[in-house]
Amino acid sequence: MTAEDLLQCAYGTTARAERFYKDQMLDHLNPAMIEFVKRMEMAFIATADARGNTDCSFRAGPAGFIRVLDHQRVAYPEYRGNGVLASLGNITENPHLSLLLIDFSTARIGLHLNGAGYVVTDEEIRTACPWIPVEQERGRRAERWVVLWVHEAYVHCRKHIPRLVKAPADRAWGTDDVRSKGGDYFGVRSDKCSEKKASTLLQASSADGS
Repeated sequence: MTAEDLLQCAYGTTARAERFYKDQMLDHLNPAMIEFVKRMEMAFIATADARGNTDCSFRAGPAGFIRVLDHQRVAYPEYRGNGVLASLGNITENPHLSLLLIDFSTARIGLHLNGAGYVVTDEEIRTACPWIPVEQERGRRAERWVVLWVHEAYVHCRKHIPRLVKAPADRAWGTDDVRSKGGDYFGVRSDKCSEKKASTLLQASSADGS
């Protein structure tokens, strides 16, 4: 038994869980799920490395940026980012990958996609899927792609999903300008500069005192 099964037994939810597995979970994408994926403009990405250290990230793009390759596979592009490659590093060590897609504006419903992920180059995916259009806008050319082989696909109920209104698009694709990217929105760089300056002053003061 999995830990999931054991907790269901302990908390008395086994029958409810079995109904969910039977009625709401697939090991592939059905037509309604495919159409849902094609109109999504954002996704939450969950990965973990070989030691179980987790990372939750966010991806977004125009509707259809997540490409449905077939009823078993979807792929999303990886653009030039901050160079950390946390999600890709995790997938390389541990292929378990989850996507959470949520429609906040119309249907107010979500879709979980769990499975095995792997990384391919832009050239590799276009050789296999030449129908994927090439994005020409600066900063929007994918450097590589993540392909997810779907093992579980199931609904995320709308009960606690807020209804959100889309804001006007204001993008700066491909920019390295910190202000445009919001790169130091939380003041980390400023804090570290202040800490470094304070440490330098403390060291100087200690040296003078000695």
